[in-house]
Amino acid sequence: MEKVITLLWGEGGPDAGDTLRQRLLRETVPRIIASGARGLSVNVHDSDAAPAPSPAPPPDGEDPHVAEVSVWLDCYERRAGVEGAVAELGLRWASYLVVESLYDDYGTTPYAAPRVWPDGSRSPGVLTVALIHRPDGLGYRDWITRWHGTQSPVSGELQPRTRYVRNEVVRSLSEGAPPVGGIVEEGWPSTGHVADPLLFFNATSPEELQANVGRMIASVDACLDMARLRSSTMSEYLIRSVG
Repeated sequence: MEKVITLLWGEGGPDAGDTLRQRLLRETVPRIIASGARGLSVNVHDSDAAPAPSPAPPPDGEDPHVAEVSVWLDCYERRAGVEGAVAELGLRWASYLVVESLYDDYGTTPYAAPRVWPDGSRSPGVLTVALIHRPDGLGYRDWITRWHGTQSPVSGELQPRTRYVRNEVVRSLSEGAPPVGGIVEEGWPSTGHVADPLLFFNATSPEELQANVGRMIASVDACLDMARLRSSTMSEYLIRSVG
């Protein structure tokens, strides 16, 4: 099987997000399942996620990514039904072939119990979905080593993650798709954990916060192009689990 992620860009307001969520779950999801998807998840910036501010919002005048549709297919070339269903939403979209690494799942960190909710229900907490890029001048192997070997464990130590999915983009599949190096999904216990810097960096004092933020910035700067980093908070819906 192969994983295809389709990103959607739009206005980004919670009201628009609630409408988008309803259309995704009621209209888009049934069409994608009928097209033969083996696995499916939908993440969307709606009113449930809006209280958590984006850690890396786009600059003024640039639309945020407001939804992510992840599909497991027997072959990525059989994605016409997926893209047709997404296109009906009327938003700008782009598809990417990715390699997924499930670094942490619910129940593997101290911040969340194992998953007990059924497919199709909203996951507890909130998700941040980040679009990342390899810095100019950094070789591919060094980039992967720093992202996977350094940044992943450092952020796991410093932050209260409940889930962490790394999607390395193999290539874009859509005409004119914006370049993206990776799509990272990180789960958090609540919107408050994203909104409060002390909670977001596992700190109990301003001094500890400053130290943890310093470590995080050094780690992130070594593997990501910070000028192109974009992140949106989203609600997660695991629609059809793989396996």
